Amino acid sequence: MSESVLVRCPICRREHLYAAPRYPCVCGAPVAPPLDRLGEPSVVSHRTWADDWVTVRCGTCEREDEWPHPELGCACGTVLRVPVAGLPGQPDSASPEEPGRSPEGTGPRQRTAGAVTPDPVGDDSLESGPLGRRKRSRTAFQPVAIRSARDAVTVAALYLRWLGYRDIRSADQRQPNGIGLAARGILAQVDPTVQPASLRDVECLWLTALSESARCVYFSLAGYADDARAVADRLGVPLFVLDLTGAPQPVNSLADELAAGPA
Repeated sequence: MSESVLVRCPICRREHLYAAPRYPCVCGAPVAPPLDRLGEPSVVSHRTWADDWVTVRCGTCEREDEWPHPELGCACGTVLRVPVAGLPGQPDSASPEEPGRSPEGTGPRQRTAGAVTPDPVGDDSLESGPLGRRKRSRTAFQPVAIRSARDAVTVAALYLRWLGYRDIRSADQRQPNGIGLAARGILAQVDPTVQPASLRDVECLWLTALSESARCVYFSLAGYADDARAVADRLGVPLFVLDLTGAPQPVNSLADELAAGPA
């Protein structure tokens, strides 16, 4: 398990015992951002793409990749960004509208989630659909290999676009695990950790989407706990598993229906 640190909320002074989530490196070893025991958490008042990511080195193969910056939600409603120690580099400074920069020695990165935001120029095959979803003559989805958490977000964003959702962006609210994506009428949760998504993870996404009158969909790299799958079926949440080839696989019938829905 990841090492736990004591985190004190600067707003209400509550103390929390926090352990950073672990992510799977390409070599198969679990990787967790090293937490700074002496650092003070910062309050997340607004989000930028660069601040949501940190560069972490795998202790097994020495590969550097980008992972979600550790965050903690306090009971008072404050979201805290937990300080990370010993970073070999800084987070990618690319904005959601710019291509991401590959970590040194890992080869070119194909795309970032931000690179899928703009609509293609001159694509007259699109027409408006309900809830911001657009209809198109759908071709086969083109996978993008997943080597890091950011790649998993890229795949989910590309898949949402393939489904017909436009103007994909980072979600305003951060869920307990992973990274949120949003488009008109839908919220998506991307969980690239090595632990199966829990019942609480699915319920939190559903509640957030309910408060925003939006649909929701969950993408997980490690699958789902049995009770999470059961509650997703009851609440109407489509579940997908991301394999390392970058092809989202439907887990429940709701995901099958979403994938096979009108183009």
